[in-house]
Amino acid sequence: MSLWRIAAVQIDCRLGDVPHNLRAVRAGLRDAARLGARLAVFPECVLTGYCFESLDEARPFAEPAPGPSTDALAADCRELGLWAVVGMLERDAAGRLFNACALVGPAGFVAAYRKIHLPYLGVDRFTTPGDRPFAVHDLGGLRVGMHICYDGSFPESARVLAVLGADLVVLPTNWPAGAEPTVRHLTAARALENHVYYAACNRVGQERGFRFIGQSRVLDCGGELLTAAADKAEVITAEIDPAVARLKRLIKIPGKYELDRVAHRRPEMYGPLVEPARVPNDTRSAPSA
Repeated sequence: MSLWRIAAVQIDCRLGDVPHNLRAVRAGLRDAARLGARLAVFPECVLTGYCFESLDEARPFAEPAPGPSTDALAADCRELGLWAVVGMLERDAAGRLFNACALVGPAGFVAAYRKIHLPYLGVDRFTTPGDRPFAVHDLGGLRVGMHICYDGSFPESARVLAVLGADLVVLPTNWPAGAEPTVRHLTAARALENHVYYAACNRVGQERGFRFIGQSRVLDCGGELLTAAADKAEVITAEIDPAVARLKRLIKIPGKYELDRVAHRRPEMYGPLVEPARVPNDTRSAPSA
């Protein structure tokens, strides 16, 4: 099984300026290709911006998936021979808006993932929660699962993708100032507990009072950092080996110390995870992390 070089294309975008943002993404695709990447991951809502103040304000910048932007990106992917995961606002036939990311490749549009867990922040205050099951897509030797930003805060999300066979979980994100603990700890935990590669791509720049902190990163199956960006626009790459992600049994001392965080699960004990919470949440605000 061959190694895959993947890229996180950490860029800024302009709120409500899809033509400009699409040009920036297409340029980023070429940068990733020049660095030998076979898969390029872009930030959350990179085609539209994030900090909309209403559904009506955001609606003109949403597109169907597939649609004009994904068609343009698919043409580039065909020319360059790579795949891309790109954040966008998706509009469905009923007029609903989803915070989504599109997976496109040399053969065209592959799939759109709709963000399932929505924080009270930016456009997520107005979009519809994702309504499709988690899925894993085989790119021809690399099995990829998609999340978006806040989805990473829910261990169940990455675990489902691991059970479905993901080698790599990608996380287009918009981490603002204050999310530094998430950057440091959450990404490593998701990789380690599922023995998968994890690639988070954040944006940079400022938008309506929010400063986005960059720090995109790729982690190995043990949660160790392979590469990380600073707080500027840049493209980072890392080589990953799908075969490593599929060897879930970790043998520390043969016959004495062996771990398999997937095979050793006890699903019959996890019933409360799929039931409504029984303990009322404290509605007071917690201190900032």
